[in-house]
Amino acid sequence: MKMEYAFGIQQKGRRNLITDVAGVSVGHCTLAHGEIQTGVTALIPHPGDLFHDRCPAAAHVINGFGKSMGLVQVQELGCIETPLILTNTLSAGTAYTACVRYMLERNEHIGRSESTVNPVILECNDGYLNDIRGLHVTEDDVRAALDAVGEDFALGAVGAGRGMSCYQLKGGIGSASRVFEIDGQTYTLGALVMTNFGTLVDLTIAGDPLGRTLAEKPESAKGSCIMILATDAPLSSRQLARLARRAQSGLARTGAVTEHGSGEIALAFSTANRIRTAEKLQSAAFLNDETLDPVFRAGTETVEESIVRSMLEAETVTGRDGNTRLSLRDAMAKAGLKRE
Repeated sequence: MKMEYAFGIQQKGRRNLITDVAGVSVGHCTLAHGEIQTGVTALIPHPGDLFHDRCPAAAHVINGFGKSMGLVQVQELGCIETPLILTNTLSAGTAYTACVRYMLERNEHIGRSESTVNPVILECNDGYLNDIRGLHVTEDDVRAALDAVGEDFALGAVGAGRGMSCYQLKGGIGSASRVFEIDGQTYTLGALVMTNFGTLVDLTIAGDPLGRTLAEKPESAKGSCIMILATDAPLSSRQLARLARRAQSGLARTGAVTEHGSGEIALAFSTANRIRTAEKLQSAAFLNDETLDPVFRAGTETVEESIVRSMLEAETVTGRDGNTRLSLRDAMAKAGLKRE
């Protein structure tokens, strides 16, 4: 039986990746050695001076069972000033230190004549497949991910997504993008997700309750999902908070119900209307709230598709203590299904 899936109605970007938003770049460092199944994914919002040329941003915590860093200042000041680093839960501290060093190398005044810096570190628990207690991620691995950033990057069981599980199958890194028009101007929005949540019986793909066909032994649905939304549309931090909340709609479309033990966090930023710290008077033009429906639709569609792509692009992985997560493709093949 062949199956085809279509996600939403908006036009996809050229790569169908978050890097379709000009200036955004993503890189991975993957650790895949026996019981070590983990890694780092880095996202750089633009190629300039991130500390002095900040992107408006907002975060939304859907369920707060997580150990992410830097979100309090994002919520308070409405901007990001560093790369975004994704890794496993117990390596968040290492990623924080590595990101601080990265920023100190580029700004000699941080912590002296200027303020300290606020790295944003986002995490999920990959302990089912990865020897998370081994603390295998190093600062060099974080730097390798930062050095590897580019417009094209792999999806699936790579980088920070290497050891992640999604709907009892192999999760990982997913991405998608949409292009839309508002008042004659074309804008792009992209999503990047790290998926580590859900029980298989709930898995829904483009409205198809596929998980009910694939499920054999339901498990507890604890876990997490990190969702990053980037756009070149001129949005204020308040509007970006509204956009971040729409990530939950995309998450729910795949079947998630956000249990007690899950950490679902969304962060949205805009590459337009930079906050330039040298300017005492900030000025910017924003889209009227009445025009934002295409933005919200894009946020929903890209998160939904990104989650599914994180599974479709992953391979089956065996890790700690012989624990195995089948890829979605292998699970479908086992059930006699095929997606074109």
